[in-house]
Amino acid sequence: QVQLVESGGGLVQAGGSLSLSCAASGSTASFDRMGWYRQAPGNQRELVAGISSGGRTNYAESVKGRFTISRDSAKNTVYLYMNSLKPEDTAVYYCEAARSGRSYWGQGTQVTVSS
Repeated sequence: QVQLVESGGGLVQAGGSLSLSCAASGSTASFDRMGWYRQAPGNQRELVAGISSGGRTNYAESVKGRFTISRDSAKNTVYLYMNSLKPEDTAVYYCEAARSGRSYWGQGTQVTVSS
């Protein structure tokens, strides 16, 4: 059974930085795609950043230039480095890993940016 365990997050002041990591366990097979989503209260879950098995990345317009996604395929781990954080980045951040048409999700980690 694949499990995604997120770590990182927390409370930071506007302009600060945070890092998130997400490690997949229960399977040694690699994932086609890994990514980060976020959901703020009252909002739908939205894609923040994704990375393919080949290293191709995509970002939400709102985080381009501030956030960086990377992955360690050997460890089945994905990272999100967040800089110049804004109060509107406050949300629960979820890790997602996709393989063979199936998606797996982490439990979510809270990121709060104070103004």
